[in-house]
Amino acid sequence: MLRFPQLYKITQNAEGFNTKVFWGHCINALVHSLILFWFPMKALEHDTALASGQATDYLFVGNIVYTYVVVTVCLKAGLETTAWTKFSHLAVWGSMLIWLVFFGIYSTIWPTIPIAPDMKGQATMVLSSAHFWLGLFLVPTACLMEDVAWRAAKHTCKKTLLEEVQELETKSRVMGKAMLRDSNGKRMNERDRLLKRLSRKTPPTLFRGGSIQQCVPHGYAFSQEEHGAVTQEEIVRAYDTTKKKSRKK
Repeated sequence: MLRFPQLYKITQNAEGFNTKVFWGHCINALVHSLILFWFPMKALEHDTALASGQATDYLFVGNIVYTYVVVTVCLKAGLETTAWTKFSHLAVWGSMLIWLVFFGIYSTIWPTIPIAPDMKGQATMVLSSAHFWLGLFLVPTACLMEDVAWRAAKHTCKKTLLEEVQELETKSRVMGKAMLRDSNGKRMNERDRLLKRLSRKTPPTLFRGGSIQQCVPHGYAFSQEEHGAVTQEEIVRAYDTTKKKSRKK
């Protein structure tokens, strides 16, 4: 982002989160909630008996739905993650595992600990149901299929500058090593390709000297007005970065 300050505009212009994006998330969440609730309800509406002879009840359906919610939310977080680390894996897969472990413990503590007698044996009932395991694969998949299709269509038809930079970084860890060719057959590296794309969106005055790095002022992703005695703007303006500072011994 220091090399290509245009990337700062994504946050400065609130492209990642605004009113349109907010209501889009709300509608998407509504669709997910309908799938997460009604799919298990329809699958169990005939009150299928378990192998033990017990019939299902509202707790059985509720625990199944909640498990599907946890799995869907974690996988959705994984889709939104752009940099996978060990902590990302721990958060996504660990959250699913922790819920199953907690569910198993919580359904067996009665009467050792007199809490929630209605939950006794629920984990055994749920985990022994074939409907649960089939739905564990189908329901989250049905929820996230919409998200994957939307992201794929958007990425194909209207690729953002950030996505193009991410693709370039994926192809080459160090930008400039992978050699490409432009429309005229002239060889150019990935950095030149990105600069060529930026030149179509940036006024020519910003490219004096042949380098966008020398001319485009670097922006700040935080507010410069904090209503203090001395504002952030005054502090920033006090330093003239165009002049070299003399070193004092």
